[in-house]
Amino acid sequence: MVRATRRDTPPPRTGGDEAEVLRGFLDYLRASVAAKVDGAPDAEARAAAVPSGTNLLGLLHHLTAVEGAMFLGEEVADWQATFQAPPGRTVAEVVARYRETVERANDVLDACTDLTAPVPRPRSKRPAPTVRWALAHMIEETARHAGHADILRELIDGATGR
Repeated sequence: MVRATRRDTPPPRTGGDEAEVLRGFLDYLRASVAAKVDGAPDAEARAAAVPSGTNLLGLLHHLTAVEGAMFLGEEVADWQATFQAPPGRTVAEVVARYRETVERANDVLDACTDLTAPVPRPRSKRPAPTVRWALAHMIEETARHAGHADILRELIDGATGR
C-alpha cells in the first residue's frame, strides 16, 4: 500500500500573553481546516462520507456560520442546516467565504484588548460571551471539525496531514 505524503504544519509558536496564545492557536486551526478543504474535488467534498451525512464542504460552511455568529453577530435560524453548503457553491467559493469571514472576525478581535470584556458584536437575544470564552470555544469548535475534515479528506483522495 502506498501512502500519501504527509504535509504537517507544526503548532504555532506564539507570544507569551494569553491573548496571543489563544489567537495563535485559533488562526492555526482555521488555516488547517481551510487547507484541508481547499482543492478537494467539488462532488466528493459535497458527498456524505459517513451515515450521519457529514461532508467536507458542509463542515467548512458550518464553521463559517459559527465564526459569523460568534464574532460578527450574524443570526443562525437553523444550525443543522449550516452543515450543508448551498447547492451550486464550489469548494473554492466556500473556502473563500470562510477566509473572508475569518478576516472580518479577526478585525473585530484586533480591537479587543480585554479578554474579560464581552465580544463587541450586535446580538439582541442574548448577552455576548467574554472574548476569552469565545476564543476558547472557537478553538474547540474548529479543532473538532478539523479532525473530522482530516478523516473526510483522507477518504476522498488519501491526503493526510495539516
